[in-house]
Amino acid sequence: MASILLAREAEIAFAADWRILASEQTIEEAEREIRSHAQSLLDIKAFLESESWQEAQKALRKSSSNLKHDFYTIIQSKPGSERPYLRKLYSDLFNNVTKLDYAARDQNASLVWQCYGNIVVALDDILGRI
Repeated sequence: MASILLAREAEIAFAADWRILASEQTIEEAEREIRSHAQSLLDIKAFLESESWQEAQKALRKSSSNLKHDFYTIIQSKPGSERPYLRKLYSDLFNNVTKLDYAARDQNASLVWQCYGNIVVALDDILGRI
């Protein structure tokens, strides 16, 4: 009886959800959605202007997550020679997103606006290249 239970648990333990590892998003979907997700990221400006820090953080996290997924899918579809620069842009963008998140948490308005400006510049560069 115990061996039957252990065998059943072993089957469950070895099951994997491959959706975590392999993107279900196509390149066409990513290219179609990236501009709207980028706009959603820029739309946090209203929360920043009103110093609604928690709402800004929530919106930032949601929109950046979608954008990160789109951008990663697009990078993976590009030729190898283009990827290093796109990865650098990806890194610059999302490092500033993280810094903005921490600055909003700390209610550091000057750093929030500096990071937001860097995000705008990075998005312009990224969207101009893809």
